[in-house]
Amino acid sequence: MRELLRTNDVVRLSYLEALLRAEGIESVVMDGGMSVLEGSAGAIPRRLMVLNEDYDAAASLLDELGEAPDPK
Repeated sequence: MRELLRTNDVVRLSYLEALLRAEGIESVVMDGGMSVLEGSAGAIPRRLMVLNEDYDAAASLLDELGEAPDPK
């Protein structure tokens, strides 16, 4: 798996997951449970991940929509 971006914004994550799913690209959010360890403060960013083979299509889609992935 490859990371598209990191954010603390759960609404943005949900939106991006829906956009990817609509294009047939499955994604996974990692580190969502870590906020429980931090007292639910949302201090630890969540990572939006896609399969390696889907990365280019996912990154291109997000870029087209103004939601460019984090640079790597």
